[in-house]
Amino acid sequence: MKITGTFIDEISHDIPHQNWGEAEWRRDFEYMKAIGIDTVILIRSGYRKFITYPSAYLIREHQCYRPPVDLVELFLQLADEIGLQFYFGLYDSGKYWDTGDMQHEIDANRYVIDEVWKQYGHHKSFRGWYLSMEISRKTKDAVHAFRTLGMQCKGVSNGLPTFISPWIDGKKAVMAASSTLTKEESVSLKEHEQEWSEIFSGIQGAVDAVAFQDGHIDYSELDDFFAINKKMADQFGLQCWTNAESFDRDMPIKFLPIKFEKLRLKLEAARRAGYDKAITFEFSHFMSPQSAYLQAGHLYNRYKEYFGQLA
Repeated sequence: MKITGTFIDEISHDIPHQNWGEAEWRRDFEYMKAIGIDTVILIRSGYRKFITYPSAYLIREHQCYRPPVDLVELFLQLADEIGLQFYFGLYDSGKYWDTGDMQHEIDANRYVIDEVWKQYGHHKSFRGWYLSMEISRKTKDAVHAFRTLGMQCKGVSNGLPTFISPWIDGKKAVMAASSTLTKEESVSLKEHEQEWSEIFSGIQGAVDAVAFQDGHIDYSELDDFFAINKKMADQFGLQCWTNAESFDRDMPIKFLPIKFEKLRLKLEAARRAGYDKAITFEFSHFMSPQSAYLQAGHLYNRYKEYFGQLA
């Protein structure tokens, strides 16, 4: 199972910024292309007051800071030139995390979607949308939010695809700020299937693919959960991708590049389940030869060897 897509974590919650400019980003896109990555996904276009492009709406209505560089334009130009597909990730106001009310994200992104398509939709590499609200289980109003925003994305862009990347509420689904690595309570296979079948039923037609994050369950549970995910996705007409996390959730330091053996275990499980695509969170910090983490370049080399064997 080859990794063919990666998130770009330019507006991050909990990972150090690498302070790259155009030269570093160009080099990174070329490193991605060299191992078969064909899709880059902006994980979010903004978080609270920090944004990736000079949005007139967000600066005016949300008092966001004007960014020194239009990163959306930069990423699209590089994707055009190097031959990658670009998916635009929606804005995260942070208000959902504060209030539990998803309506805030709908209200803001109604304007962002229209603004972004008008400004950047002419790029040949603009090939889809990422609905960036990360959820698990029966999150209040999530189905309504995904359906509303997914249909708007499709409506303005002549049907370009949309996808989501939720997490599985497994034993490693703890807050990044927590000092613990696991929790006592976790979702059962039956509960997972029941709850996500209901969600998938509600977002049919508005969301084209689901890429469950793979790092919150134990390695011994991968096959069972992946089989259920593929079964549900097929039942409701969604593509089933895996978000193969290239960082390690088993370490007390959050977060460092993953041991290659663990990444391979997860990719092989996705292959056995018949998944349609593997993307990763995320190449630039955890797999790139120019990452701030030295071991990321070694992971790139080990993956290149694996990639060569697959080829």
